[in-house]
Amino acid sequence: MPDYAALTQSLRALCAGETDAVALMATFACELHHAHELSDWTGFYRVTGPEMLKIGPYQGGHGCLVIPFSRGVCGAAARTGQVQLVPDVDAFPGHIACASSTRSEIVLPVWNGAGSLLGVLDLDSNTPAAFTETDAEALTAILAEVFQNAQ
Repeated sequence: MPDYAALTQSLRALCAGETDAVALMATFACELHHAHELSDWTGFYRVTGPEMLKIGPYQGGHGCLVIPFSRGVCGAAARTGQVQLVPDVDAFPGHIACASSTRSEIVLPVWNGAGSLLGVLDLDSNTPAAFTETDAEALTAILAEVFQNAQ
């Protein structure tokens, strides 16, 4: 499990004063990917149109380019506004296998301080049950701080 206090401090320093959502996503994905040893793919899908996500900054192998809100774990997070903690992707109805090696996943909605959904943060792992409620709580708090003033 990452040292979330250290990750928060690092992101706070790196992102201070930045409001560009894509720049924030790129920095966040890089820092988190290197901090979470079980994450094989760490990145963002951005809201680019009505009910539509497109790939944003990420670390790891190629991801799916487009995900409608109606499909998969990322779509469920965007559609419901709720964290999706999936210990076994094969048990998630409609899971989109962007990588056949993925066994577990966590996806968190990313909001700015004005309440606009900017996208979702997606972490995939080749390890079953790699993510926990502790990850969900810590990442929710860090996302809220980093993307507070994002546009």
